[in-house]
Amino acid sequence: MAHINITTKGGDKGMTSLANGERVPKDDPNVELYGTLDECQAALGMARALCKDEKISEDIFFIEDYLFGAMAYFAKCDYPTPDPAILENISSRIAEKLPDDTMTFVRPGDTECGAALHLARTIARRAERIATPLYRDSSVEEKAYRFLNRLSDVIYMLSLAVDEEKDK
Repeated sequence: MAHINITTKGGDKGMTSLANGERVPKDDPNVELYGTLDECQAALGMARALCKDEKISEDIFFIEDYLFGAMAYFAKCDYPTPDPAILENISSRIAEKLPDDTMTFVRPGDTECGAALHLARTIARRAERIATPLYRDSSVEEKAYRFLNRLSDVIYMLSLAVDEEKDK
């Protein structure tokens, strides 16, 4: 069996590389942004592992998968701008199935999956806050910034759907 070594020592002095090869400090806003999306993706994975609804689990998996491309974009890889319309479509589909009085402030924790989704939602909102100065200085395209805003929206909708299912 081949020995795998992930230690490069390239970051030992607080620097890392973006996908385009540019060396930046590890606290560079771009690194903060894609690192925060990585956290969001991990929380989504936990939600999926706890999810008992097959369709919602598939939606979570799709979003996790789509986040790979978004992280690549924000890491300055030659990758297409993430499309907020994809997330809007999922949100709309979920909203059609929810009762009208569902859209409200909620206390996370009604279900394990819902709680994990709320954790992912708050991480997505942090990613959007990190992206705000990058958007203002035109380092992040408007479409990509809208994607980040829609990410927390779709995760919220998923949490509502999961928690609604427990009441049935």
